[in-house]
Amino acid sequence: MSKFKFKKNENTPEVSTASLPDIVFMLLFFFMTVTVMKDDSLKVVNELPNATEIKKLEKKDRVITLYIGKPTKPFDQILGEYPKIQIDDRFVGVEEVGSRILEAINEKPEHLRDFITISLKVDKKAAMGLIDDVKEELRKINALKINYTTYEGDIYNNLE
Repeated sequence: MSKFKFKKNENTPEVSTASLPDIVFMLLFFFMTVTVMKDDSLKVVNELPNATEIKKLEKKDRVITLYIGKPTKPFDQILGEYPKIQIDDRFVGVEEVGSRILEAINEKPEHLRDFITISLKVDKKAAMGLIDDVKEELRKINALKINYTTYEGDIYNNLE
């Protein structure tokens, strides 16, 4: 004789969905704020060299990136197989590098313009003469903060 009797006919209560829209919008805003859009579409082959002494750039809003390498498959038939310079999504000649970099610097907020770093992402098979020409053009416009982007690793892997 048990004192407690369980009711087996009683239905279970329904799950409240009142807070579901709040959760969905909270997740939506989270992903909208955290997601970073890709800036440039790479049009050159860019196999970066290895280096042992590297330092990470902390403030990406102060960086202008220059890519140097052979054009990728759709562009190599038009432009040839020699290394080209890409700034943003455009191919430029060596003589245009200074003016394009000045345009990119002027697009940045005024308080950041003195702290701009030019990041060179150079394919490890690119000719050093082209890199010297680019550096000479950067000197002409007084863009003296230059960074070479590399992978961390054994430098002897660059000899391949």
